[in-house]
Amino acid sequence: MAVSGSEQSRGAGPRGGTGAGTATPGWGPRTRGWHQSLKGYADDVRGRVRDGEHGPVSAILGLVVIWIVFQTLDSNFLSPRNLSNLSVDIVGTGLVAVGIVFVLLIGEIDLSVGSVSGLSGAVFAVLNVNYGVPEWIAVIVAVVSGAAVGALHGVFFARIGVPAFVVTLAGLLIWNGLTLYLLGASGTINIDQSGLVASLTSRYFGAHAVAYGLAGLGTAGYLLAAVRHRNRNRAAGMPFRPAGEIWLRGGVLAVLAFGAAYTLNQFQGLPLALLIFLVVLVVSDYVLRRTRYGRRVYALGGGPEAARRAGVGVERVRITMFMLSGTLAAVGGLFVASGLTSASPTTARAAGSGMLLINAIAAAVIGGTSLFGGRGSPWSVLLGVLVIGSITSGMTLLGIEDSIQFMITGGVLLAAVAADSLSRRTDRLRGGRPRAG
Repeated sequence: MAVSGSEQSRGAGPRGGTGAGTATPGWGPRTRGWHQSLKGYADDVRGRVRDGEHGPVSAILGLVVIWIVFQTLDSNFLSPRNLSNLSVDIVGTGLVAVGIVFVLLIGEIDLSVGSVSGLSGAVFAVLNVNYGVPEWIAVIVAVVSGAAVGALHGVFFARIGVPAFVVTLAGLLIWNGLTLYLLGASGTINIDQSGLVASLTSRYFGAHAVAYGLAGLGTAGYLLAAVRHRNRNRAAGMPFRPAGEIWLRGGVLAVLAFGAAYTLNQFQGLPLALLIFLVVLVVSDYVLRRTRYGRRVYALGGGPEAARRAGVGVERVRITMFMLSGTLAAVGGLFVASGLTSASPTTARAAGSGMLLINAIAAAVIGGTSLFGGRGSPWSVLLGVLVIGSITSGMTLLGIEDSIQFMITGGVLLAAVAADSLSRRTDRLRGGRPRAG
């Protein structure tokens, strides 16, 4: 399970934790019983909700309700085929949303990600189809173009002082226009359906052992990391999670992971797209939570002036955040092009100013990342994009028109942002430290 930036500042567990030298029930050197672990975990969740960290909890509850409602209305919703398709459909938006999380963590916004994703798809299609450039070279150029665009935005914001909102809004228009220019009179460019990019969303690992192996590897990896983190904290005299709670969390993760593997194996197996998405989430989470660079990102989200006084290179971090956003937007754009097996002016316009941008921001915020900076995790994207994707999938199965989908998605996003704003105001009324800088 992901640990938010604010949890890092509290230590590894519930409030009121004591050092390793005490034996406080629920948070000390002695291992608790299972009933105490459950109670401690429930207390931890209630404490997070009280402190405004309700995003993941709300997203999980919302996802459960959405699945129950749509399954009641259409029995095909939770079928292995539909869930497998859903796991592939969310990847393009999810990758773009991970980039959005990096920018949101420093309290900024990137409105250009949709246009950048459309640009990367167009760059790949034009190079590969129109000019015969090998696919792997065209992919590299497309991704590098996204990184370059993000770096440009970062320079204008961090060095010149143009507000990020204005820079990326201008970028939305500029890169959308460039995409349409590149596609030109040729209009729609169909990519090779058996090629590298097309296989991103069409390739499945049919052997059951692959999905089950990934589930086992993920569970074992979590347990190993959690135990090592516990041992380090215990040796340093810091609060640490009891062994019972670690095994409880690992058990829940195992049930979810192997349940997902079983479901995917009932259709065509593990999708390559989902595997890549999970790898990106793991790497992103590790960078943010386990590296000095990640700590600087959260510090900057807590306040740029305080971060600068602490020795953080504010300009450098800001530029790299926008570079990462542009890079992941470009990668996400390749997955979108893969799903459509084409690049066209229509999809470019839709990506630049339509649902891809909205859904990416919504996925990050609904999952629990704050629009005001300093709180969030790449894993929040998985929850958020599942909520958005489930709404879209369910309504498509029911034949509900797009206008209703737009209104519902907008309402869910507004509710998530309103809850985040209310939690910040509650913090201030209780005398707590604001979440943003």
